[in-house]
Amino acid sequence: MPQLPEEVQERGFVEFRRKVRAAEVLSAAVERLLTQIQFSGRVSVVVHNGRVLKSGYEEGYFRRSIT
Repeated sequence: MPQLPEEVQERGFVEFRRKVRAAEVLSAAVERLLTQIQFSGRVSVVVHNGRVLKSGYEEGYFRRSIT
């Protein structure tokens, strides 16, 4: 895998951080699906060298108590 110049890597990482902060890490299709099924929980993704190594989810993370 060819190495990118340092300034290109820096710009890419800055854009990555911006997208994470703005919650733009999921595609629109996945966001629509999560809304459709009313998913509440955590979605986690492990990335190694730019490739998804593992992903998972945990349902019910944001539970409301019913009183």
